[in-house]
This record gives sequence, structure tokens and C-alpha cells, in this order.
Amino acid sequence: MTNNNPGQPVPVLLDGKWQTSNSTGTFQATNPTTGEKIATLFPISSWKDCELALQAAEAAFWELKKCGIEKIAKFLELYADKIDADKATLVELANRETGLPTAPRLGDVELPRTTNQLRIAAKATREGSWSLPTVDTKANIRSCYQALGPIAVFGPNNFPFAFGSLSGGDFAAAIAAGNPVIGKANSSHPETTKRFAELAIDAVREAGLPLGTIQLIYRTSHDDGMKLVSDHRIGATGYTGSRHAGLALKAAADAAGKPIYLELSSVNPVVFLPGALAERGEQLVDEYLGSVLMGTGQFCTNPGFVLVLDNADGQLWIERVAARFKAAPCGTLLSPAVQRSLTTSVQTLVGFGAKLLAGGTPVDGPRCAYSNTLLEITASTFVTNPEGFQTEAFGNAALVVKAKSVAEMVAVLKGLEGNLTGCIYSATKDNSDDAAYSQLAEIMEFKVGRMLNDKMPTGVAVSPAMNHGGPYPSTGHPGFTAVGLPASMLRFAKLTCFDNVRPHRLPDVLRDPPANAQTWRMIDLQWKQG
Repeated sequence: MTNNNPGQPVPVLLDGKWQTSNSTGTFQATNPTTGEKIATLFPISSWKDCELALQAAEAAFWELKKCGIEKIAKFLELYADKIDADKATLVELANRETGLPTAPRLGDVELPRTTNQLRIAAKATREGSWSLPTVDTKANIRSCYQALGPIAVFGPNNFPFAFGSLSGGDFAAAIAAGNPVIGKANSSHPETTKRFAELAIDAVREAGLPLGTIQLIYRTSHDDGMKLVSDHRIGATGYTGSRHAGLALKAAADAAGKPIYLELSSVNPVVFLPGALAERGEQLVDEYLGSVLMGTGQFCTNPGFVLVLDNADGQLWIERVAARFKAAPCGTLLSPAVQRSLTTSVQTLVGFGAKLLAGGTPVDGPRCAYSNTLLEITASTFVTNPEGFQTEAFGNAALVVKAKSVAEMVAVLKGLEGNLTGCIYSATKDNSDDAAYSQLAEIMEFKVGRMLNDKMPTGVAVSPAMNHGGPYPSTGHPGFTAVGLPASMLRFAKLTCFDNVRPHRLPDVLRDPPANAQTWRMIDLQWKQG
């Protein structure tokens, strides 16, 4: 779908039709590598667009319940095939809008991950075990998870494919659970999201799903965004983005009793124990640099908070990291907004008393860039203002905390907010770090969603065992994951109990036998297939 009127904003996708938006204004994306606005105009939708999307999504929800799981699975597979076939166009668009490298990042890593998620979602839909079918034969009571209702998905700026509002993990999980999706594009890459919508609506038609299954708007006012997530027709919302905007949406959704699953901010603490630094300090400099500066630090699992002992090995490690920060080229940030936010965060940390060891200034020139920045404080300083020193510096910046003892390390970890990940590096050739590890891990496990040992956190595997969630403020709820099918589907489902319901009136997954003989069900407290 091309825009035949380049002076006019592009259309929105509502109920299967590309149509002129009922807009309140327009916006443009920025090419972060040049700092220039991209010519295409995108509409800022009024509530009328949202109302039309909600009406269509509500109608589509009831139709989807009658379509059967095979059509939903077929859509997910067709869509994945179309994305693979359109790789060149998608990569070009995303590179222009985000500055992320075409290879390997976009074309060789993120796009295959995206289509893999969609195909795994299709498999989970067909197989059915995700719905946790449970049967009590004696009482004739059965239950399972079912589709919840229209899902609003707000995509982030840093993963235009794998977390995109109409392509990513939230989208795949919501559709696989049987829900229609209203996608709200991220303002950093609206053209990329629009291209996904074009491919998705073609797959919707080919699979025979209702046209309102997939819809797209690009931006709304803050008030209309809050109204959308709290509307009575919305089943739930998936949101990835800034803490400030996410909490405003959460307040609105909570007031209406609507589920909202948020990914907000995370500094992702990494602890280097003394035995590990003494044993392989130079190697750990390399491992840390490769992780913290990867993608210009714009990963939600970026290890931006480091804890080391203030001894000779710890000081040497810090000096080596600082030198490498200064020597490494500065990557391109995703947008002017990210650059402004990073500048403000670094200034905030310095204002609280953090010492600059490297960087601390924007990079001269038109592109969106900031110098690789390393800051340092002591553990005793941290505990005087733990909230302030956990200001997230999203980008190529990190804060090192020096502790005089393991006891001070314990105090620092106790002061941490919830995080997506936490990692402890310990000695591998002897047991010298075991006692310290035990003390610290006990606390860290309580503070994070994913605990790592001797491994950097930036790689998030698409695994059924993965947890890409964590305690607040990393996410809005500690019990759910945004990555890891089929578990991620449960966010967009409701538990339904069928008490004394006649067999032919039960959902297929609760009938004897179920429609798919491979489905795992808990029957009288024992897991069985079929």
C-alpha cells in the first residue's frame, strides 16, 4: 500500500481497509544517522479512529471464536512466510528509521527471530497445551484458558521487528491465543510498522480470518491512549516503552480493571566477584564491553549497573573498561528523543554525585549520538540515594559501584528496584567466591526475572523456558513473560471453568478425547496427553 498523495499523511488500517485518518495532526520519523526528518507524513489519530478500531476489533473477536485454531495457525505461518519474502524491503525501511545495521542485526538476527516467533506461536495454537486444560472427572469440572478480547499493542523503539506492535512477541502471543490486535506503531519507525501491516492484512485475507483481526494506528494523544487501554472492549494491553508513559497508561487501565503488561526500565545489575576478576579480569573486560556497548546500549537487558569490590583487581578492571569506553567508536542512537533522554539521565547521575570516568557529552555532528559514558560511585554513596542512582541511562552508558566488602555489596543489592536480569560472575577454577555468591544470589534472585551466572544478559533466547519479565519497575507484573512461547500467551487469556457442561458443548481442548491427541492436559492431578 503506497501513499499516492505524498503531501498528505499515509492512511491508517481499520477493519481491513486503508483509509484516511480522522487525525488531529501529523508527525514525521527522523533518520538518526543524518538527523534529518523523513519526508513521509503520518497521522496522529483522533478518538474517532480509535472508536472505529475498537468496533471492528470487537466484531472480529466474536468471529475469531468461530474460525477455529487451524485458521489462526495458518495466518501466523503465512505471515511469517511473507515477512521472509519481504526481507529486503523491511530491512531497508528499518535501517533508515532506526539506524540499526542491516547486517547482521536486522537481516540476519532480528528478522529470523521474528518469523521464528510467529511459527512457534502457530505450533502452540495447534497443540493446545498452552491453555492448561484441567479436568476433574469425579466432580465433572473442567477448565482452560481462552481468548480474552481485543488486545492493544504498543511497540518499542529498539526492536522494530521482534517486538514490533504488529510483528513481535506480544503480537504473536495475542493472536495465537485467539485475540484481534490493534497495533500502535512506535513513532521512531512508523513506515516499518506500516509495511508489516500491509503483509499482515494480506495474510489475514488468505487465511480467512475476519478483517478486523489486524489494525494499525500510528500515534494518538496521551489522553486518547489512556482512553484506549481502559475501554470496555479492550481485553488487555501490551506495552514496551518509557516508564513515565507506561505508568500513565497503567493508571488508566487499572482504574478500569483492564490488564496491562508493561516493560518499563531496567539497569540489569552485574556483579564481578573478586575471584573472577583475579582469575580472568582482562577477559571480563572484553565480555562486558561486548555486551554494554552492543547496539549502542539500546537493549532492555543492557548491563548498565556494575558492582565490584574496591580492591586492586577491581580498580584495574574499572580503569581498563574506562579506557576501552574512550577508545571505542560511538554508535548511533535510535532517535533524537533517545539522545535527549540519555543526556538528561547522565546529567542527573552526575548531579547526584557520580564521577565521570569517560564520555558525558553528545557527539558533534548531525547524527543522533552520545559519547560512550562510564560513571562511578561508592557503595556508601549509593545507599544514600538508591532511587536516584538507578536512573536508567538508556544507551551507551553505565554506572560502576565500588564496594569495600561483600557486606556493602549486599546492602547495594537490597537497595535495587526490580530488574529484568541480574548476573554474578564468580571464580571458575576454585571455590573462592562460593560464600559471597550464596549471599548475593539469594538477594538478586528476588530482584530479577532472569538470573545469570558467568554470562552477559543481552541475548534473550526465544525459548519456552525464557523469562523476559521481572519485578516492578522492570515490568508491571512479576508473574509473566513477554518472551517465551507458550507462557507469554497467558497474558492475553482468561481462565474459564466449565462445571457440569455437556460434553458436546465443551471447547475442543476439554472434550474426551481432545481435538489434538498431542495436547497435554491435567486429568485428576496427573498430566497426560490426549
